[in-house]
Amino acid sequence: MQTYAPILDIQAVSKRYDSLQALNNLSFTVQPGEIFALLGPNGAGKTTLIGCITGLISRFEGSISVAGYDVKSASQITRQLIGFVPQELNFDGFFTTREVLHFQGGFYNVKPDNQKIEKILDDFGLLEKADVNTRQLSGGMKRRLMICKALLHDPVLLFLDEPTAGVDVELRDELWSYIENLKAQGVTIFLTTHYLEEAEKLADRIGIINKGKLLMIEDREAILNQFGRRWNLITTRNPVSDRFKTAMQSCPITYPEANQIKLSSPELDDCGDHSLANLQTVLDELKADNNEIIHIDGGRSSLESIFKEIVSADSQDSAML
Repeated sequence: MQTYAPILDIQAVSKRYDSLQALNNLSFTVQPGEIFALLGPNGAGKTTLIGCITGLISRFEGSISVAGYDVKSASQITRQLIGFVPQELNFDGFFTTREVLHFQGGFYNVKPDNQKIEKILDDFGLLEKADVNTRQLSGGMKRRLMICKALLHDPVLLFLDEPTAGVDVELRDELWSYIENLKAQGVTIFLTTHYLEEAEKLADRIGIINKGKLLMIEDREAILNQFGRRWNLITTRNPVSDRFKTAMQSCPITYPEANQIKLSSPELDDCGDHSLANLQTVLDELKADNNEIIHIDGGRSSLESIFKEIVSADSQDSAML
């Protein structure tokens, strides 16, 4: 299997503000072409880390390199390699959509290229609004224009900070589609979001940070498998019998209602996935009781529930120290 040098390499990075340890010895890499999501509650250190990577914060311990270039000693190069889409809209409302991109290139010493501007506007569905004042754009169009600005100088690494904050469901799905298209084109994306479904939908790998510490970094599916649980909720015609409860004492079962059975089990254990086997056992025992099944529902833990559990456990551990 061919391996590649990381696009982003973070080694032993720490940052302190007086008594506040904003970042505490962070080390990880981001690989070419992946979508990496960094998750954490407010104040976890996400913004500080992005500031260190993008050059907004220059004084920190440790080292950070982008495509092999150190962000401190080669800052002019690394800033050219990075595209950044902040949560806040930051373009001048006195210009048209086309003019915003025309002027954007000057920040990166890129000469205006009308053909390139036309293409990027077309790629993001903004060509028809090219000569419209940006104040007249919808919220979703403004978000797309922000991504166009960040991509105009062809960065190798794109930062998206809360890319769908404040947009409705339809616009969110639209932006997700654009992000997936960027990945298909080979763009490496570093995503921060409080919308955990976004990370679950888009990210290849996920890092979880809390109080400046990196708690975990793993493939998305590995996190869901390791910490997630599968559940089934069975509704029966009659209340569950005492005989059934006695027979099922060894199974991970709760009874939300007199005629309901909730079966919960880990995604995977040392012997494989047993959730289906446990479900079949429950169904067999109900059949032995002549208890009719009305409905069966099921699902798995969301990334949001896993995230809350991991951060809560870390906070409790910190409080005990």
